[in-house]
Order: sequence, then structure tokens, then C-alpha cells
Amino acid sequence: MKIENKIFFSNIFNIALIILIGLFAMQNLNILLTKLRFVEIADDLNASFLEMRLSEKNYFLYGDNSALEEIKEKIYRTTQTMSIVEPDIVRAIGRENMDELKSNLNKYLDTIDRLDRSRRRDMQSEEMLRERGKRLREFSDSITRLERSRVNILISKSKDILFYSFWAIFASAIIVGHLLSKKIVRSLRKIEELANTISHGNFNKIEGVVLNDELGSVMKAINSMSDELKTREEEIIQSKKLASMGILVAGVSHELTNPLNNISMIAQTYLDVYDKLDRGQRLEFMEKIEGETERIKAIVKNLLDFSKPKEPNLAETDMNGLIQNTLKLVQNMLDISNIETRLNLGSGLPAVFVDSHQIQQVLVNLIINAIQAMSPGGVLTISTRYPAGGVQDVIIEIADTGRGIPPEFLPHIFDPFFSTKEEGGTGLGLWVSYGIIKNHKGTIKVDSKPGAGTVFTVAIPIFKS
Repeated sequence: MKIENKIFFSNIFNIALIILIGLFAMQNLNILLTKLRFVEIADDLNASFLEMRLSEKNYFLYGDNSALEEIKEKIYRTTQTMSIVEPDIVRAIGRENMDELKSNLNKYLDTIDRLDRSRRRDMQSEEMLRERGKRLREFSDSITRLERSRVNILISKSKDILFYSFWAIFASAIIVGHLLSKKIVRSLRKIEELANTISHGNFNKIEGVVLNDELGSVMKAINSMSDELKTREEEIIQSKKLASMGILVAGVSHELTNPLNNISMIAQTYLDVYDKLDRGQRLEFMEKIEGETERIKAIVKNLLDFSKPKEPNLAETDMNGLIQNTLKLVQNMLDISNIETRLNLGSGLPAVFVDSHQIQQVLVNLIINAIQAMSPGGVLTISTRYPAGGVQDVIIEIADTGRGIPPEFLPHIFDPFFSTKEEGGTGLGLWVSYGIIKNHKGTIKVDSKPGAGTVFTVAIPIFKS
């Protein structure tokens, strides 16, 4: 069932409960109003009965027959009043009590008529008058007290029922809301976890039963998207491999063509002028051929080093000390190029677990590139730091104040045989450096603005003992 339908039916359930409680409250309220109405009527009747008893006492004390007329007149008014509100009285006390009340009133009236007609004192009739008047008043009082008690009980019960009903609805809303939110949150967490894994390049799928609701539809869509991304990634990787292969082949062809052409030209010239050359000149030709051959060997060696990198000889290393030792190797170049060196080496850096010779090769390459970008004159800044916040890398930044790298070149800066130098660059230095850092499970990034300089940032995981 869809979440929308579940919410709809849960709301219908709660609304039905509220309607039932409202109907119950209305019914009880109507009963309560009826009984309160009777209590008001009963108070008026009791007041009339009390007046009758007072007139009755006047008759007994003073023998005043006019008191009997007053009693009859009050009985007539009371009877008329009772006939008007009889439906209210019947709803409150029932037909049986109503009939008994009317019977007592009629008997009281009959006794008054008998005494009024006789015009003489009759002890038996007077005693009957007292008895029936007393019974009428007691019956009226008892019914009034009973109804007051019932009103109080009804109010108390209604209060309890409304109280428990409120908490029942409240608990129902909380339980239903909790179950729905728990289900939604659980599904959202699965979606979040999958999204995080996809963002890291791991195209997993949400396992388990996928429910037939809105979140289930989202899960199915994400699973489908994960499959599609995985397929697209494989296609992109393949295309990148082909592109890299093309770049590599083009670069190798270009780099090997120059020395091979030189060797060919030297060999042809050597054959043409061999008879005219002395021994020293012949050796000079051979040295040129050997130089070009060494150049080819260096290119092939760099390619092999990157394609089949040797396992680094890892050891616990102080990065600040390694940087200072590296600067000693290139200090002469810095001095000749009039480069000012600034060191901002962080204190308390943790040790790193690296091949110091390979990392030194990377540092030398980055420093030489910086020198060539600034020469003559400039500022080379080398910084190290260990960020807080759970990052487990030592950060090395090598910044120069050189001419910078154009934005369109930045995506290709670590490609093989890609060089921003007009001449003399093979385009393999940064490529090899990138491979060394990757073998150390680190990262290397570049940030550059034309005319403002370049910053290479290297992150190397720390050594944990």
C-alpha cells in the first residue's frame, strides 16, 4: 500500500474516532441538558409544593377555608405547568415517575376538594391531607435529589470517557505517525547510504524487499540509476582508456621521432663523409648517436616506470626533514635563477610512511617546474600542515609566483607527454609524479591562475604505528 493511502486511512481512522467521541459527547450533553432542565422545573415544582404546604398549615392553624382555595389554585397552575413541560419531565425521570407524581398531585387535590365541600373540620380527612401533602413533597424531593445525583454521575462519566478518548486518539496518532515515520526514515536512510556510495563511485543497489509505495518507487529508480551509472562509467572508462592510449601513442611517436630522425641524419652524414673524417671526428659522430640513443632509453624508462611502477620501499619518514634535504639538492638552481625560498613547515607533524626517494623525486620535479615557471626571479613557498577535523593526511603545498597555467591546460596537466613548456619538456615529469603519489594512496592537485602563479597540493596519508 502506498504511503499516501496509509496516511489517508490513518487520518480517516482518527477522524472516525473523533466523530464517534463527538456524537457521544453530543448525546451526553443532550441528556445532561434534559436533566438540568428537569432540575430547574423540579425546583419550581418544589417551591409550589412548599407554598401549598404553607397554605395547608394556615388551614390547620386558623381554620381558614380560603387557604384551601389557594391550594387548589396552586395545584391548577402546577398541573398546567407540568402539562406544558411534560415531555421534558418524562425524558428526565421516565413515564412511570411522571404518572406517580401526577397521581399524588391528583390525590392531594381530591382531599382538598372533599374538605372544601364539607365545610367542616374532619379529623380523618385532615390527617389524609397531611399525609398526601407530605408524600407529594417527599416524592418530589426524592426525584429531584435522584436527578441531581444522576447529573453529577453523568458529568463524571462523560469527563472520564472524554479524557480517555482524548488519550486514545493521541496515542493512536503517535503510534501511527511513529510507524509511518520509522518506515519512511528507514527507507530514506537506505537511499542516503546508496547515494553516498554512488557519489564515491561504488554503484551498489538497495538490497532486500522493495515495498510497493512511493519510497519503493524511488528505490527502484535509484537502483536503475545505479545500473545505468555503472554502465556509463564502464563506457567512460573505456573511452578514457582509448583516449589515453591515443595520447600515449602520439606522445611516444613524437618523442621517439626526434631522436630517431637525428640518428638517421647523423648516420647518413657519417656515411657520406666517412673517408674525410679523422678519428676524433668519427668519435664525435658516434657520441651524438649515443646521446640520442640515451634519450630514447630515458623516454622508454619513464614509460616503464609509470606503466609498471615498482613497489615503494616504505619507511617512517619526517616530511619536514625530507623537504629540507630536497632543497639542498636544488639550492644551486634556486640561487642561479635568483629564486627566494620561503618555508612554512608545520610543527608537530605526524610521521608519514613513504618511499623517501620516490617522494623526493616528486618534490624535485615540482620545484624544478616552479623554477622554470619563474626564472629569472620569483618566490618559491613550501608549506606543510596537518589539518584538524579527522583528516588523516599530511598536506604539502608548493607555490610559485610564475606565469601560471592557462585554464584550458589544467585538466591535462597530468597527462603523459603533455607539456606547457615551449621546448625542452617531455611531458612525463608530472605524469610520473602523479603515479608515485597514487601508489602512496595520496592525492596531487594543481591550482593556477595566469599571471598569479601555481600551487601544487600533495596529500600523503600519515603513518600509524
